Amino acid sequence: MLAIIEAVQSGQIPDSEVAVVISDKMGAEGLEKAKKRHIETLAITRKGRTREEHDAEIIAELKVRDVELVCLAGYMRLLSKDFVRAFPDRIMNIHPSLLPSFKGLEAQRQAIEYGVKVSGCTVHFVDKSLDNGAIIVQKVVEVKDDDTPETLSARILEHEHALYVEAVKRIVEGNYKIEGRRVTVKNQQDV
Repeated sequence: MLAIIEAVQSGQIPDSEVAVVISDKMGAEGLEKAKKRHIETLAITRKGRTREEHDAEIIAELKVRDVELVCLAGYMRLLSKDFVRAFPDRIMNIHPSLLPSFKGLEAQRQAIEYGVKVSGCTVHFVDKSLDNGAIIVQKVVEVKDDDTPETLSARILEHEHALYVEAVKRIVEGNYKIEGRRVTVKNQQDV
């Protein structure tokens, strides 16, 4: 989240603003960090509501602010069908594996246990299924023989912030096209 805010505020992601940072947890660290950077924040707690009810409130707040692109960062809850429908191909997430491998929680542990030699991170569009949306960008990170989930996670995290900024910039600039499940860079003649 901070990498995206700083990239927008510095102009690295052009012609954009971070309209609001929303968390489902009161007092979340991300809310405090956003406030310090003069970004509006909201805590919209679940309060025992259904996913659909909770998501409806978030959707309403995003629509009031004319949000065009939703960037998930550390949001560990599946979005409802209604949320995905409200922002088709306009919700992005980052995942610490080379999707479609090792979806869900503990991706680094999964990679080590499987014995892969490379892992990494993926920025993708969010669809109705977990870690399933069209892939925007990926970064490969070597899996070392002595890696633990913690050491691999730390090396992947070194690349996540820059990769997310790169992906947001590409989407904001409109320098992409979606064909089925493929997200590709537009040809110069398409721009």
